[in-house]
Amino acid sequence: MSASATPVDPPEPAVDPLELAADLRGVLGNLVRALRVGDELPQNQAGVLGLLVREGPHTTSELADRQRVRHQSMARTVALLTQAGLVRQERHASDGRKLLLAATEAGTAALHAQRARREGEIAAAITERLTPEEQAVLRQSVGLLRRLS
Repeated sequence: MSASATPVDPPEPAVDPLELAADLRGVLGNLVRALRVGDELPQNQAGVLGLLVREGPHTTSELADRQRVRHQSMARTVALLTQAGLVRQERHASDGRKLLLAATEAGTAALHAQRARREGEIAAAITERLTPEEQAVLRQSVGLLRRLS
């Protein structure tokens, strides 16, 4: 090699999108499962509360459709949430035959507490396990993940 020649970095290997997708699905699944360990609300109940908090009141049928479960399964979930004081029933404004379900203040607080606990666990892991440089890469990755969702 002559004195004026500069070394050339080898080209990056091509990314296999299917392999990357499988790795990403596996890692995200492990993260979600690890975070669920400390949850007080079961996943199905948290999912219903999340919908009600984000989108407002829904009927049991609408919730069942959104969560892709049978009406009977959703009715059981709603009954448990109602008994716990996390959801309340109210008459539909234009169709009195329908009952709408809405999150109560206690339901909204329970959902937010569960989310805050999970976020705290993630923040602690980021602080304890990642260097500042790795944290910056992770911050950039959030935007990429958002584009995939």
